Amino acid sequence: MDGFALAAGDNAALYRITETIAAGAASGRAVGNGECARIMTGAMLPPGADRVIRKEYVEEKQGTIRPRTPEPGDNVIRKGSHLRAGETVLAPKVIAPQDIGTLAASGIAMIAAAIPPVSHIICTGGEICAPGKTLGPGQIYNSNGPQLRAQLAAMRCPSGPYDMVPDAPEALTAAMKAALASADVVLLTGGVSAGDFDYVPGCLEALGAEIFFHGVAVKPGKPVLFARCGNGFIFGLPGNPVSTFVIFEVFVKPFLYRRMGIEWAPPAIRGIVGETISRRLVERAEFLPVRLRQGIVRQVKFNGSSHQNALAEADGLIKVEKGVAEIGKGTEIDVRPI
Repeated sequence: MDGFALAAGDNAALYRITETIAAGAASGRAVGNGECARIMTGAMLPPGADRVIRKEYVEEKQGTIRPRTPEPGDNVIRKGSHLRAGETVLAPKVIAPQDIGTLAASGIAMIAAAIPPVSHIICTGGEICAPGKTLGPGQIYNSNGPQLRAQLAAMRCPSGPYDMVPDAPEALTAAMKAALASADVVLLTGGVSAGDFDYVPGCLEALGAEIFFHGVAVKPGKPVLFARCGNGFIFGLPGNPVSTFVIFEVFVKPFLYRRMGIEWAPPAIRGIVGETISRRLVERAEFLPVRLRQGIVRQVKFNGSSHQNALAEADGLIKVEKGVAEIGKGTEIDVRPI
C-alpha cells in the first residue's frame, strides 16, 4: 500500500518520516522506534519494519505522521506467500492467458510445451453436400465436417479443411493414405457400420492398420472404430451428427488431451432431475442431451442420433448407465457441459 512503514512492535503516537522508498528501490537504513519510512505500493520494506499504515489512515504534518484510524492489517505480502521454492508453478494443462502471467511472474521466459496433434477430417458418403450449396435429390448437408472442426478448435487442436469422399473403396483408401501422411489423427465419419457401403474397416485393413476396437456399448455411437496405422491414429465415427458429436466428446477428446500429456476429466455440474427420464432399451449406456436451468435438469426433445437441433438446445449431456431404465424426478445427477 502507499503509506508508511513502521518498526516491529512500535506503537508510538507520533512518527518521524526518515526517507521515501519507491517501488523498485531498496533501503539500507533501518527504521527505529518513533520513526517511519514513506513507502510506495510494491516497494520493499526497510530493515526493521514489519507493517505499513496507509496514508489515508494518518495525519501528516511537518515531516511527521500521527495515526488517526486503526489499521486492521499489516499490508505486507511476504516472501513465499504466493509460491514457495520447490512448488509446481503450473501442472500440465492447456495454457490460458492467466497461465502466461503466472509464468512471467515467476521469471520463466520459456517452457517445454506439447504440440497439439494435427487432425484430418474425412466425411464419407455420396449423399452429403457442402453447406451453402444447393441440395440434389437424396442429399443432406454435411454437418459433421464443420462440427468436428469446431470441436477441435475449441481444444486448440489444428485441423485443415475436411474432405468429402464418396462411398468407394479406392477413393476412400486414397484419402485415408493421404491424410495419414500429413496428420497425427484422422477422424472419419460414416462408413463404419455393417452396411453394404460401409467400407472403412476393409480399407483400413488394406492399409495395414491395426484395429483396436470396433463397436462399443454406448448410445449414440455404437459402431465407433479406433485403429492405428504406422504413427497415425484413426477414429471411425458414425455418420449421424449427434453420434459424431458424442463420440468425439467421450472418446476422441480424452485421447487428444492424453496425446498432449494432459490428464483430463470432463467437467461435471451437479443438478436435480426435474422430470422423470425414461428409456425403453437398456442394453447400452446412453448419453442424452439436457438443459440445465437454476440447478434443474430437464431432457430436451430428442428424436435420435440424427436430431442435430437437440444439441443446439442443450446445455450438456447426462449419462444413463447400462441396465438403467429410469432416472426419477428429484434424483441428483451430473451434467457434462457441452
